[in-house]
This record gives sequence, structure tokens and C-alpha cells, in this order.
Amino acid sequence: MGMMDGKVALISGGAEGIGGTAGQRFVEEGGSVMLADIQIDKAKAHAEALGERAAAVELDVRDLDQWQAAVDATKAKFGKMTTLFNVAGISEPGSADEVDLDSWNRTIDINLQGTFYGCRVGLPAIIESGEDGAIVNIGSMLAMRPGAQFAAYCASKAAVTSLSKSLALHCAAEKYPVRVNTVHPGAIDTPMYQRYLAAYPGPHDEAVEVFNRNHPINRVGQAVEVANAMLWLASDASSFTTANDITVDGGGSYRE
Repeated sequence: MGMMDGKVALISGGAEGIGGTAGQRFVEEGGSVMLADIQIDKAKAHAEALGERAAAVELDVRDLDQWQAAVDATKAKFGKMTTLFNVAGISEPGSADEVDLDSWNRTIDINLQGTFYGCRVGLPAIIESGEDGAIVNIGSMLAMRPGAQFAAYCASKAAVTSLSKSLALHCAAEKYPVRVNTVHPGAIDTPMYQRYLAAYPGPHDEAVEVFNRNHPINRVGQAVEVANAMLWLASDASSFTTANDITVDGGGSYRE
């Protein structure tokens, strides 16, 4: 018996990184997954590798109609939807007085609006399943401890945190059997992290050390460490946990 037996998850950003790893872990624990991503070829390849309990659908999280189509595809493929992982996101540097306005709008659209759209269409589908369900949204260490050079990212992830709590309290008040929580990763070894390393102006080893120092545990995290927290929040083991923040950041949110 796996902790996800009988559960069906729609995962935005499911082609790679945290979303892709969460999909793998979900299947390993007995569940079924729909990997939704704008990188549809990568998502399809990942789903094929995971086997018959995985499928893929194209999704630009900025498009509400595509979200509805992804939810419909999940129900059509697996008969229901019990779980939503809102993972898709971007991170682009820029202080509040210097951030490119296109970058600001793109970040808010993908990180915040995309998460809101997922919750908007995902919640009714989870309720429709008639089972206890869960929504897990991805925040960030920078939502808890903002950084000067990431104005749009910090703002979007802080807003996701409040959105999650608001939805969780709404579900509780309406007696919907759906819990909503937020996972806040630190720097995680994903394609996004690798792009930041590649853009660092100094030597590669120096870039790695800079990221390591941001975490008291003195290393960056692995995607599976975030995925495992997400799976716990989606499982029946966390049945009394909602409107909560789980940090997976090596202590970074609490660094002086």
C-alpha cells in the first residue's frame, strides 16, 4: 500500500524540476498523475517513463481555459481528481525600482494568477470526487524572508501564501473536504537553479558557495526533498493540517 493509493493529482509544471519529481513520487506511492506543462514534449516523455498511471497535457497557467481543459483531461483519463499541485513558476531578478515591467507582469501572471486559476477550476473538481482532497501550492523561502533583488518573485510568492490560507479557511467554513497548504522551498537543484548558476558573473564554484551560504544547513536542496513534503500534505497522514506553511529550505527562512 502506498500513501497515494487511489489519489489522482494534476500537477502544473509537471515536466521537470520539483513538479516532475512530485509526479514521480506520487506514482511511486500508488497514485496517478496528469503532468501539465507548457513544455508538452518534456511532459509527455516524463509521463511515458512513469508508466500507465501518468499522462500529460499542455498547459499555459496564464490561460483559464487551458486550466479547465487540463482538469477535464485529468477526469477523463483517471475518472476523478483528488489533488492539485500548483508548481509552475518563474524567477527573474530585479529590485522594485529597476525590475523590467514586462518581467514584473510575467512573474505575477505565472506565479500568482496561474496559481489562482488552478485553484479556481481545481477546487470544484476535487469536491466533485467525493473524497478527501488537497491543494498544495508552491511558495518560496523568499516569501518568508524577502530578498532585495527579487521584487516580483517575492511579491508573487507572498501573495500565493495568503491566497492559500484564504482558500483553506473558505474550504473549512464551507465544510468542503479539501485542505490547502503551502510549501516554501529554498534554493533547490532544478533547471531554474542551474540557470542562475550559469548566469553568475564569477566562477561556478563561487556561485555554488553563494547559494549554499543562504541556508544554515550549508547546501541547496534536492527536488525530492520538496516533493516528499508535498506528498505528506496531500496524504491522509496530514488530515488535520490546513492553512499551513511548510518550509523546506535548510533553515534559510530563519537565518539572521
